[in-house]
Amino acid sequence: MGKRLEGRVAIVTGASQGIGEAIAARFAAEGAKVIMCSRRRDAIDAAAARIRQAGGSAEAEALDVSDLEALAAFVNRSAQHHGRLDVLVNNAPVVGYGGIADLTEDAFRANFRVNVDAVFVATREAMKTMTARKRGSIVNISSLNGLLALNGLAGYGAAKAALIHFTRYTAIEGAPANVRANVIAPGVIDTPATAAGFAGPSAAWGEKIAAATPMRRFGRPDEIADVALFLASDESSYVTGVCIPVDGGKSAELYVPGP
Repeated sequence: MGKRLEGRVAIVTGASQGIGEAIAARFAAEGAKVIMCSRRRDAIDAAAARIRQAGGSAEAEALDVSDLEALAAFVNRSAQHHGRLDVLVNNAPVVGYGGIADLTEDAFRANFRVNVDAVFVATREAMKTMTARKRGSIVNISSLNGLLALNGLAGYGAAKAALIHFTRYTAIEGAPANVRANVIAPGVIDTPATAAGFAGPSAAWGEKIAAATPMRRFGRPDEIADVALFLASDESSYVTGVCIPVDGGKSAELYVPGP
């Protein structure tokens, strides 16, 4: 490992497991001071402890990002304590299921509270510090569902699509102050949540989904972390406003049934 983020301060939301923990661990291995948050105190403390045991710098805070006032305070407090904020990764997700005909307005909007509203609040507060320092990178984690439609995920997909476009606005507004914003759209990634979803009777379904991906497998959290590191580091210094699918080729494929 190198030290591409040496001395920098990074916030990663939803970092107790899966993609969020992988990103936090990779950033810490590259020299960043990582501030992690997630809803469950025991889970986020354990994730931070694993990073520290590996030699990285990690702080943990229990936080539900849907509490927008608490989220804003967390971002500001973290920046003030460390005297800087170089990287913000908005990863904490919520996935709401249900067909359009069956969704209530509240159920539909619940997808936006975490996947869009919380990203807006965290970004707003981070940009205050980043623009003053004329430096910063914001990495948002969207989804393949923000690019393509899947039955039963109208609220989630719409929110993730909105997140992609919000990232473009963030990039345009931040560019004059050298604050970059980019978004990653993962496909199906082999996380604890994914494993739980495809356990038992659903295992065969998971195998079909993996087989339907051009690379014939699920992605790994570290493969998302690799892209996040690129976007957070100076290696992407002229990259802003882009959406990078990390999905084994799924978003590039036009599926046509055989004869």
